[in-house]
Amino acid sequence: MPPPGFIEPCLPSPAERPPDGPDWVHEIKHDGYRLMARRDPIGIRLLTRNGYDWAPRYPLIVEAVNKLKVRSCLIDGEAVACDEKGLAVFERLRRKHEGKKVFLFAFDLLELNGTDLRREPIETRKATLASLLRGSLAGLRFNEHLSHRGDAVFQHACKMGLEGTSRSGSDRATAQAGRGTGSSSRTPMHLRSSARPRKIGARTWTY
Repeated sequence: MPPPGFIEPCLPSPAERPPDGPDWVHEIKHDGYRLMARRDPIGIRLLTRNGYDWAPRYPLIVEAVNKLKVRSCLIDGEAVACDEKGLAVFERLRRKHEGKKVFLFAFDLLELNGTDLRREPIETRKATLASLLRGSLAGLRFNEHLSHRGDAVFQHACKMGLEGTSRSGSDRATAQAGRGTGSSSRTPMHLRSSARPRKIGARTWTY
């Protein structure tokens, strides 16, 4: 049975090309573990896609969430471990001693102080998240979006992967629908594009 407050994350689906146009914003997808950081009266939990609590593994993230000036929140993100160049390396997450260095790239805010934000536009949620994380500790970092064309962001992500993280799968360009909502009752509105050369995949996000 899922734990209290658990929201099932989005699942992958195929796509042939990065989306483009005014209804989309784009992000870099860092290679790591998908986690949702939940803070509520029960405590702080770092929930995996299957609802397991990984808070004991990543104390840096827990500390940062604990210091936020909120009563409650649910932050969606990617837990990553970076190399000396600052690029996410998935293999490092498998090393137990690296757990104290893992931080969360936060890309969405689903709940804040008891208010469900999933029906708010993605621009509103990201702006609120950016404000919330301003001055936060090292365990939380805001994953900013880019205003460039989808194909340009994708090609840039490909170059980043070829230069530094090809063995771990590299970084991936993330395209998120900018004019939709995060409600599971609406049309799915997020799409992620793989930055591996000659291979493009996508995730349709449905909260």
